[in-house]
Amino acid sequence: MTDLQRPAFFEGQILAAADLAGTVDHGRGRAARHDRYLHEWGIAEGLALTGEGQTDPDSGTRYVEVTLQPGVAVDGTGREVVVAEPVTLQETLFHEVNGADQPTGDAYPVFLAGLDREPAAGALTADRCGTGAGASRVDESYQVLFGRLGDERLVADQRPPAVGDGPGDGTTPWLILLGYVTFRDGRFRDVLPDAGSVLPRYAGVRADTVAARAGHLALRTAPAAAEGGPVVTLDRQAGLAFGLYRADGSVDEVLAVSPRGDVTIRGKLSIGTTGGAVAAVSGVATDGVLLPLPAGVADEDVREGRVVLHTMVNPRPPTLDGVWLSAPVECTVDGQRRVRSRMRSMRPDGEVRDDTVPVEFLVLAAAVPDPEASGGSGT
Repeated sequence: MTDLQRPAFFEGQILAAADLAGTVDHGRGRAARHDRYLHEWGIAEGLALTGEGQTDPDSGTRYVEVTLQPGVAVDGTGREVVVAEPVTLQETLFHEVNGADQPTGDAYPVFLAGLDREPAAGALTADRCGTGAGASRVDESYQVLFGRLGDERLVADQRPPAVGDGPGDGTTPWLILLGYVTFRDGRFRDVLPDAGSVLPRYAGVRADTVAARAGHLALRTAPAAAEGGPVVTLDRQAGLAFGLYRADGSVDEVLAVSPRGDVTIRGKLSIGTTGGAVAAVSGVATDGVLLPLPAGVADEDVREGRVVLHTMVNPRPPTLDGVWLSAPVECTVDGQRRVRSRMRSMRPDGEVRDDTVPVEFLVLAAAVPDPEASGGSGT
């Protein structure tokens, strides 16, 4: 059994380089495992590929100067990759990888990978008591890599290190896709962030519980709240809501569910044509009235067989003075959903009367999987 070790010290101990390095490695390993297993790897901030149009002064040919903007990413080993300054991509490095290809307008992938480097400054010189010389620093650097056509699919094949391992050192690059470029006649021609079958990946989080300390949680599709942007909110007092941001940052709720379960919908509710989906409407209707369809269901859905209706009606006895015995004479819904409802009432002395009466109704609309299936109504 191999356990992780944390450096410990005692008074009078002579510290070796390995002792101090172990202190740093323990912290780096812990941080890497946190980022590797509690987060999804990817771009955390920035790292956009941008292109600026240029003209070759000798040939007059137009081309694009491609720049990697500053930013931060976390790779699949848990290593933080930082690009602190804008970096201009070099055509010569692209040509080394893809120079043998025939001219094409296809998009080539561009990757970022973390890489440990020895610093530019010279190593320290050991004194008489030392055993050798070595660098006192490691540059936690990076490299920009150009892939061949289709190499973006390699991103999905990467495998994380063993559970107890710390971050990678870049010996085996972990590829972080930045975007795509086109190349012709020795020059970059365009920058295409999402041209390939694989898109740049952004950092995320793994969590079974997300808890808001202030009692309000918002889920949106962009880092900042922008007017017209969709947002889902969960509020301790108001409940669950889906809506769009207003210019002042407030939410225009389109659908809301109160903590008591009351549902409010401002838009159209459609059950679609997925088999098994059901919508309902209920209420009270009088004799001769057409029963309504559930919200989101149109007459043509019923006529064309996309939806089957099931109707249930229950007549309400008339309100009469004295003692009467009432029984339904007619309580039907025809093919147009028109209600016919009459009850006959009789007094003990033999008096008889017929009355039209209201009905309590329930209309269920069930979508059918086959658009050609016939629909109808039932009572």
